[in-house]
Amino acid sequence: MHPTTPAQPFDGSHDREIESLAEFDEVVRDFGTLHHFRVQSVDLTDRTDVLLSLDTSAALFLGCPMTPDAAAKARASGALVFPPVPGLSFDPYRGFVYTPDELFAGLDEGYEATPDARTYAWFQRTRSDGDIFGSMLRSIHDDAVSDALDELLAGARVVGVMGGHAMERGTDAYAGAARLGRELARDGLTVATGGGPGAMEAANLGAYAAPFDAAMLTDALRLLAKAPTFTPSVTDWARAAFEVRATWPDGGPSVGIPTWFYGHEPPNPFAAHLAKYFSNATREDGLLARCNAGVVFLPGAAGTVQEIFDNATPNYYESRGEPTPMVLVDREHWTERLPAWPLLRSLARERSMESRIALVDRIEEAPAALKRLAG
Repeated sequence: MHPTTPAQPFDGSHDREIESLAEFDEVVRDFGTLHHFRVQSVDLTDRTDVLLSLDTSAALFLGCPMTPDAAAKARASGALVFPPVPGLSFDPYRGFVYTPDELFAGLDEGYEATPDARTYAWFQRTRSDGDIFGSMLRSIHDDAVSDALDELLAGARVVGVMGGHAMERGTDAYAGAARLGRELARDGLTVATGGGPGAMEAANLGAYAAPFDAAMLTDALRLLAKAPTFTPSVTDWARAAFEVRATWPDGGPSVGIPTWFYGHEPPNPFAAHLAKYFSNATREDGLLARCNAGVVFLPGAAGTVQEIFDNATPNYYESRGEPTPMVLVDREHWTERLPAWPLLRSLARERSMESRIALVDRIEEAPAALKRLAG
């Protein structure tokens, strides 16, 4: 999460972002100035006296509610003030990634009432009418989410688990993906997925189950199987997941990076942190770029194939530094059904990435393969 230590005055090297009221109060107390600070989506309506008395020159206020007097004074002193945008189901200036509770608020009334569903509906409207204001808000939002994700994952060893959304709860494949996520999390890695259903949900579930005994995951899989997929009812699918969370609270953390571009795919509630984007291109590149401990590719279709080669390209050119491990799971799938492995192996030949790719038959082999490739 964002550092809780006081922010520092701007000198080109210190953190200048204020993303909570507690941080705002710490800066005011410790430094007595807001000069050059960036205040992001913090409700300042109860801090009018402070804003009127402090130096706010060269400050930036992004989506911070404040009184008209405080806003006028800040602007007059040379601050940039971007006011909140009314009527939105999302905050384009948000300082943190989402939580499942935030995106699924109102689920008791049905999924259509949640901020997640309402934001997708807004996206559909603004994308179709070509309004530049809507596209600007989407871009600002996605940049804010990327910034929050960088802060969240600073110093973490992140391993990606990619796979298709069609994998159903109650299947052996789903259980295997959950056990994979659990083992990776217990190895001290931060599990990151595309944040959606299927294989992605299973891996996030496994990370959630990491602090519990083996019986918890067995029982959780049984509970989830009563709603195998998110069709025909996202509501029933999501409620089953929240039932698991309520039965076993305080599970292990993991990250999901979904997108409203694929609006038919809801985010899964087992990722503690959900960095949801409007732009799928930004989401895909950002997800893979942050997997510094490697990626496991479970059987999937077009989306997973795309992710394999999106990941292979910077490994091939070493544009992000040394190649990171890539483990493909299910030999038959990746050599016969969708023969991505032969092409990946040909690309890797006589390059540094050759020693960083592996194909395994069973999902249980993936953690050991990751460790071996990491050296």
